[in-house]
Amino acid sequence: MGLFKLFKPEKSKNVAKERLKLVLIHDRTNISPQFLDKIRKEMLNVVSQYVEVDENEFNLQFTRTRRESDNLPVQALVANIPIKKMKQ
Repeated sequence: MGLFKLFKPEKSKNVAKERLKLVLIHDRTNISPQFLDKIRKEMLNVVSQYVEVDENEFNLQFTRTRRESDNLPVQALVANIPIKKMKQ
């Protein structure tokens, strides 16, 4: 019975909705995949000078959030950088 819970329409709908949001954000920022990849590589190089990073799990994406100062919606670049260990 638990296996069928993985394929609930509600879950699929939410995943599709989030993917569509990301596509729209990328479209509105006019950032090409090549440019985003360049940013990713440069960030990875800088961070790797100080810590050992799991490059396969490194994730960079644009999203929308709200500013704390005035609660207006803004685009944000979010990086998920899994750290394996600190460098000496």
